[in-house]
Amino acid sequence: MRHVVVMTLTGSLGLSVLFLVDFLALWWISQLRDESLVAAVGFGATLQFFLISISVGMMIAGVALVSRALGRGDPQEAGRIATTTLLYGVAAQTVIAVLVYVFSRPLLILSGAQGQVLDVAVQFLRIGAPSLPFLALGMGASAILRAAGEAWRAMFVTMSAGIVAAFLDPLVIVWMEWGVPGAALVIVISRATMAILGLYWVALSLGILARPSRTDLRFFLLPFMAIAVPAVVTQLSTPFGNWILMRAMAPFGESAVAGLGVVLRLMILCFGGIFALSGAIGGIIGQNYGAGLPERVQSTYLDALKFCALYTGITWVILILTADFIAATFGLGPEGVQVVQWFCYYGAGAFVFTGALFVSNAAFNNLGRPVWATIANWSRDGFLMVPLAFGLAAIFAEGGVIAAQVLANVVMGVAAAWVGWRYVRRMAGTRRMSELDPERAAK
Repeated sequence: MRHVVVMTLTGSLGLSVLFLVDFLALWWISQLRDESLVAAVGFGATLQFFLISISVGMMIAGVALVSRALGRGDPQEAGRIATTTLLYGVAAQTVIAVLVYVFSRPLLILSGAQGQVLDVAVQFLRIGAPSLPFLALGMGASAILRAAGEAWRAMFVTMSAGIVAAFLDPLVIVWMEWGVPGAALVIVISRATMAILGLYWVALSLGILARPSRTDLRFFLLPFMAIAVPAVVTQLSTPFGNWILMRAMAPFGESAVAGLGVVLRLMILCFGGIFALSGAIGGIIGQNYGAGLPERVQSTYLDALKFCALYTGITWVILILTADFIAATFGLGPEGVQVVQWFCYYGAGAFVFTGALFVSNAAFNNLGRPVWATIANWSRDGFLMVPLAFGLAAIFAEGGVIAAQVLANVVMGVAAAWVGWRYVRRMAGTRRMSELDPERAAK
């Protein structure tokens, strides 16, 4: 349990501070007291979450492969894998950066943005797009450090982005009066800082990287893609679900959209421990699985579920007590205030089920069943979220959008946690059987 808590809290703190970049940008923009600007950044940040999730998915693949190699006692292979996965991530995000720059306007129109909100959101996305390779490099380096057990350094890599944003956002957005373009520029600088620090610690301090090799790029491509593709598709389900929520909220006006923009940033920031859980315990599960210790895999799974319940309970109480203050500090209108209150009072508690879903994802991704994680997440954010969001919004207006998220999390969280636990127990039983009766286990 101590290992789960340390790895998850350090991972969540680093990831939360990384998401603090977006949160601070939105907060400082809100101080300009123009809800259309808050709505624009909300639309842009929702699409940016897709891009961050791609890096998280590739990070999961890197953690799984590096941690397995370290668990087998092969640091040289781990170094070759680490180098290769970083190159894969940077290449992928470079291509995505070009696509985002070119297609930002139609993507935002599809999301429901229009008028001045659309123009400002396009500007926000296009300024930030060139920094996506930096994002891939920084998050990839953090993942390698975590897989090697360097939890604190991994945390500080992602924390560096938030620290830079905390200093630069008020200076650039308010004092220099650059507004939304200034917020996007700070995101670029913060991601570059994260990339430089991460590469320094992985390459020079930890010394785990190997010389780039075309042979390694070809050799590790299929094992990497076997985990990365379903992991990325899995990770994309959450931003897709958020996009559905934003699209369902758009007809209720700028204030409601601004309120949901605050909620989505608040959700990622406050529940960073839940979002980081899958990647944080992935290394623990991967190393123990590689070392042939299934009982520790089981205990990690159960301890992670306990962590979800405790973390969510504490965070939920804090959000209930501060809901009115949060709404007031962003200067939201009546509809936006209601959206924030509905989330803090009711929606936040459902994150215990989101955490259960992510725990099962970690087990599936690191124990050879990544497609199961993909099915579980998209069942929530595609199969359930779409009809629930638009259906309940038609009945209960803005409150129905928040209720849709709650119901989808509860249903799939319970189902995925149950399937994941059965799979972990079955693997442990197979391992014990193979030690006693190899022929029967093979059958």
